[in-house]
Amino acid sequence: MITGPLKSKIDKLWEEFWTGGITNPLTVVEQITFLMYARMLDMNEQADEKRSARTKQPFNRRFSDAEQHIRWQNLRHLGAEELYKLVKDELFPFFSKTSDDVSPEGAVFNEFMKDAQLMIQKQSLLVKAVEMVNDLPLENADTKGDLYEYLLSKLTTAGINGQFRTPRHIIRAMVEMMDPDVTSQICDPSTGTGGFLSVSYEYLLQKYTSAEGVEREPVLDVDGNVQLDDSGKPLENCLYSGDLITPEQRSHIDTNMFNGFDFDATMLRVAAMNLVMHGIKQPGIHYQDTLSQNFKEHYPQKAKEGFDIILANPPFKGSLDEEDVCPELLRKVKTKKTELLFVALIERMLKVGGQSATIVPDGVLFGSSKAHVQLRQMLVDNNQLEAVISLPSGVFKPYAGVSTAILIFTKGGSTDHVWFYDVQADGFSLDDKRTPIKTNDLPSLISEFKARDKAQATSGSNDKTQKAFWVSKDDIVSNKYDLSINRYKEVVYEEETYEPPKEILGKLVSLENEILADLKELEGML
Repeated sequence: MITGPLKSKIDKLWEEFWTGGITNPLTVVEQITFLMYARMLDMNEQADEKRSARTKQPFNRRFSDAEQHIRWQNLRHLGAEELYKLVKDELFPFFSKTSDDVSPEGAVFNEFMKDAQLMIQKQSLLVKAVEMVNDLPLENADTKGDLYEYLLSKLTTAGINGQFRTPRHIIRAMVEMMDPDVTSQICDPSTGTGGFLSVSYEYLLQKYTSAEGVEREPVLDVDGNVQLDDSGKPLENCLYSGDLITPEQRSHIDTNMFNGFDFDATMLRVAAMNLVMHGIKQPGIHYQDTLSQNFKEHYPQKAKEGFDIILANPPFKGSLDEEDVCPELLRKVKTKKTELLFVALIERMLKVGGQSATIVPDGVLFGSSKAHVQLRQMLVDNNQLEAVISLPSGVFKPYAGVSTAILIFTKGGSTDHVWFYDVQADGFSLDDKRTPIKTNDLPSLISEFKARDKAQATSGSNDKTQKAFWVSKDDIVSNKYDLSINRYKEVVYEEETYEPPKEILGKLVSLENEILADLKELEGML
């Protein structure tokens, strides 16, 4: 969580873009990302220069002698006209040629920087943006991840492109249920802004931080005052150092653990910066349509049985190049629906024993087409379908009111019982405003998922009137593999008692007489 003064800086920077004529929030985030990237390149170059001067060891320079003038420390002092020309004609072309042999940062961004364009048209706006980005605490590893996360939250609050961001608290719940460790290989095949991957990293830091490794700082409001909770105690942010992570594990986290794929270059730039800002040096973010048949050609070790954990909220109505869809996926589920194809893809990408938590529209659970039934049959018969978690229909409001669920399954084996959970509240109102409320089923969902006991499925304590209950495979098969919670949840109806109709009519007549008497009294006053 970022503090009040820093939040004000981001809000001010956002406002400058808005008043400068750039009103698409995704474009704003992208342009700020470019400027942050430029500054971070120079910051890392300076760090390597100091280390080299101290150790007398050479390093691979990011900027040649002829490119020193485009370093952040040199360009940020320029006047408006000169700055604009330099950034447009030299800095952005430099981005497109940054590659693996230049720097670790370039290795992350080289796939999707080649089409980077400066969308800022006003010279004065560029000057203000450079000044404000220069004031952001990018040197502070503990805050820059939260800083970028707050910047990404503007995609939702702005009301455009909200489909790119899954609500953070839903992501966190899914990550906690998957419980990744420092040896895991994690993937999101439709990564968007990289939310699942960045939250997974935050979870790992917290999980592998000792009591001594936790730092606490007060939460400040816009005016710099310490905020208090309902009981009057100061609110605190916890900063997790990850001090229990070994150097070997750190290397795995920085280079192999996190993998994301998307075919939107803008999203990839944002996702890469999101992960780098969180502290992952070289996340595996790649330009790739994962439903395409060339996925296996480009990434053979990742396209099939490559990951321990897959977290995803794939597009429900994504565009689809039918001729390019991988035939192997079509053999699993013959369909044009992306939500079905992605689940089949995820099952293929998991290692045997690997787990996935994936958000799907409710139609996947009960659709009657041959493809729908075929997919559910594959999950139940050829894998261990662990849980079906029903989410409230307002989770994605105000952008979509579609009802969704989380499917959790382990690759391989077969299913005997499935755990169902009915989330009725997620801590926010289910209208378009999505204001915070006290009722929240997510903590209970996480704890009950971790403590679930399959022995309960065959005992008398399996109460299907509760939020959590078990359903046998036999019941699911007999219902054509229907996985909708309403198919199995039992609703208790309480008998209502009413007064006899004659008594109700008598009361109505009495009320009518009272009204008539009042009207006559008013008439007499005229």
